[in-house]
Amino acid sequence: MYINDLHKWVTKLGLKPHPEGGYYKNTYVSTEKISDNELSVSFDGQRKLYTSIYFLLTSENVSHFHRLKSDELWYFHGGSPLTVHVIHENGEYQEMKLGMNLDEGEVPQVLVKKNVIFGSSVKEKDTFSLVGCMVSPGFEFKDFELFSQSELLQKYPQHKEIIMKLAYKELPN
Repeated sequence: MYINDLHKWVTKLGLKPHPEGGYYKNTYVSTEKISDNELSVSFDGQRKLYTSIYFLLTSENVSHFHRLKSDELWYFHGGSPLTVHVIHENGEYQEMKLGMNLDEGEVPQVLVKKNVIFGSSVKEKDTFSLVGCMVSPGFEFKDFELFSQSELLQKYPQHKEIIMKLAYKELPN
């Protein structure tokens, strides 16, 4: 999908800007809830069992480095391939390619584990990617943490190149 079709997709799907970059729309929020008593992560209160969104990212912007307290499963829907960049808790960097070209190492879905730092970028110039993201336990903005370049460089100086591309210089207000 080419960038000149972007407005149509954003409008027809009812997407709005996401603080990490790109556009999104909640597509499903579970009516069932879960507490942190059943989980290995500490939450304030209860969470929906799972939530799902459309997420559209252009080659002109990135999904900035952030962290969630929940696992997030990404599903490729269309457009250009997308790279999910992950810095694991042990400091290891990994790239996961989301797309349909299996011969190029792309896969139609990837799992981003809770507590890792991750962001994403569109592979091809002047295009965009449409994916679905399912978070379990369900997404809450209070469990969403963005990072600045200085914060990440202090902890992971070995990943300077990707941090400079995917982390905010200064966090937005």
